[in-house]
Amino acid sequence: MKHYLAVDIGASSGRHIVGWMDNGELKTEEIYRFPNGVIEQDRHLTWDIDALTEHVKTGIDKAREKYSDIESLSVDTWGVDYVLLKGDETVYPCYAYRDSRTETVIDEVHGQMAFSELYRRTGIQFQPFNTLYQLYADKKTGRLEGVTDFLMVPEYLMYRLCGVESHEYTNATTGGMVSAETGEFDREIIKALGLPDYLFHKLQQPGTVIGEYEGIKVVLCATHDTGSAVEGIPMTEDAPYISSGTWSLLGVKTPKPITDAASQAANWSNEGGVGYNRYQKNIMGMWLVNRLRAELCPDMPFGEIIAEAEESSFEETVDANAQCFLAPESMKEAFNDTLTGKPKTVGDYFRCAYKSLALSYRDAVRELEHNTGKSYDSIYIVGGGAKNAFLNRLTEEASGKKVVALPIEATAIGNLKIQIQADQ
Repeated sequence: MKHYLAVDIGASSGRHIVGWMDNGELKTEEIYRFPNGVIEQDRHLTWDIDALTEHVKTGIDKAREKYSDIESLSVDTWGVDYVLLKGDETVYPCYAYRDSRTETVIDEVHGQMAFSELYRRTGIQFQPFNTLYQLYADKKTGRLEGVTDFLMVPEYLMYRLCGVESHEYTNATTGGMVSAETGEFDREIIKALGLPDYLFHKLQQPGTVIGEYEGIKVVLCATHDTGSAVEGIPMTEDAPYISSGTWSLLGVKTPKPITDAASQAANWSNEGGVGYNRYQKNIMGMWLVNRLRAELCPDMPFGEIIAEAEESSFEETVDANAQCFLAPESMKEAFNDTLTGKPKTVGDYFRCAYKSLALSYRDAVRELEHNTGKSYDSIYIVGGGAKNAFLNRLTEEASGKKVVALPIEATAIGNLKIQIQADQ
């Protein structure tokens, strides 16, 4: 029996999950879990990329202790962030997408190529942390001098395993520089921004075997975690999905990108899928809840938090996607500054957060139906948020759609499925 290893790393934690086929059914076992999170360094938000590398290797060792016949492995993470290289040497720090360093260059980037043209070419929604703004900030500060390559975070971690530099398609699309028409880097954007052309390589598709680590094949999954998550959703119909984690990614599969004016105005994105386009939107997600918990009640189990939110009668809501919630020093104060009436209890804050998320899902589904010209009966929810029956009920009530909650490790499952298919 062949075993496969998915290394799935999110903004707050990572996990190693072994998978195998048993009578046509995918079985999984979590082997190793480790913490992750942004760290402040010289007044910037960064990732401890060396610690992540060590955790990846430690988890592989743990997996091999139990399963000595691991056929292949792959790594997925969040999108947009990357590591610069000078030959084999890492350029530090590895900046986190919530860092504010791009704020001063966004207008300059749009002066080189208007956002309407960027959107027409790539179909990627505006986010201040998109890779193209980060790379332009690197250019302005001289960080690109002597750089020989840049690798998105999961590709960097696999490079440290097998020594092969790779550039996977689904993750590359998150950065705002991949042509929606050709599926390759858009050279006109690169030229307009004055970025070194040699940094942008031919993109590789999920399922590509790139190397080997101690006898285990290293395979590219859909290295953007949402790309793998969508592959892992057992849908029985053409319906919207919500990959509910630190971010909530709400979208639907489409045959090709939708880059019209309505999509741009509503800030919808078109990211690469495994043989299809993911027409989706970023919603602030469990970040709101996790930061409130860290500040208000770090030791309170989520079951108790949800119970208090259900008991609360606080009905005011916020715009869950407002910029003030992206990286506030105090999430509690960000809520207080936005609300007319001030929450009085822990339950009030969390009820407000959950109701606000449900309303943002409702609004996004309405936009989705308008922009695609289709109507949908259901919403499939996977990831950590799928376990929250209260939020699922609020979403169902707000949207009028049937919520199909699948509390599964969809990202790891999708990662594993791609590896298994590559091994056929």
